[in-house]
Parts: sequence; structure tokens; C-alpha cells
Amino acid sequence: MASPTNTGGTDVPPVLPSIPLSADPVKPEDQSVGGLVKDVTTHLSSLVRSEVELAKAEVTSEVKKGVQGSIFFIVALTIVLFSLFFLFFALGELLALWLNRAAAFGIVFGFMVVVAGLFGFLGFLRVRKIRKPERTISSLKDTAQVIGSRGKSAGNTPELT
Repeated sequence: MASPTNTGGTDVPPVLPSIPLSADPVKPEDQSVGGLVKDVTTHLSSLVRSEVELAKAEVTSEVKKGVQGSIFFIVALTIVLFSLFFLFFALGELLALWLNRAAAFGIVFGFMVVVAGLFGFLGFLRVRKIRKPERTISSLKDTAQVIGSRGKSAGNTPELT
């Protein structure tokens, strides 16, 4: 079983178990071409399934962070919508005892916009912490490199121009 690559205390998706490519290693010269093609197809299928599982684990973790951050946006919207009626009138009438009525309601409106902005900012800070799936990207790059270099041996194959 592999261990997580990031040990900095951040939320790391769970480590997925590795999928064995074959039960018993067989020498390539002991198999027919058809058997080798079957093994390659099986291994490629296992590799794709592993990549999908890794991506799903990482994306699920990041989606949870996004949902948590969106709660702050929902709170900000709720405060703005419901408090527009009740708090504007109550605080506006209270301030109207000392100020002009229009100025009192303008001050209350400004206060509510500041409170909504604060919750919006908190939501932005939470959503900004969402990371891209680093392990999946790295694994896909490694896979692409291996697939791209298949059939080429070190220095024996002439380059086509």
C-alpha cells in the first residue's frame, strides 16, 4: 500500500490501494503475441480504472471544500434578503429619533451591505483554498510519458524526421 505524498497536515484524499497488474509474473518470451496483447489490454484497463478512482477521490475532497465555502455565500445572501425588511425599518426608525429619516435609513443600509460583504469575503477565503488534483495530474503525465515512449528502446531506435 502506498503512502500519501503530502504530509504537511493538509487534507489529503485517502490512499487508494494499488491494483496488481498480474497474479504471476510471466516472461514475455513465454507468451504468444495474442497473450501479450491481452495482457496489455488488461493492464491498460486497470490503469484507466485506477486513474479514475484517484481523480474521483481528489475531486470529492475539493468539492466538499467548495460546499463548505458556499455556505458562507448562502449565509450572506440570507442575511441580506431577510434583514432588508425588518432590520432596515427597526434601525432606521431608531436612528430617525436623532437624525433626518432619510439619513437614518441610509446608514442602516450601509451597515447591512458591510455585513453582507464580510460574509461574502469569508466565503471567498474558504473557496480560494480549493486545490487542483495534483496527484491525478502527475499520475496522468507519467502515464502519458510511458505510453508515448512504448516500443522505443534506449538508443536503439532511429529517430524519424
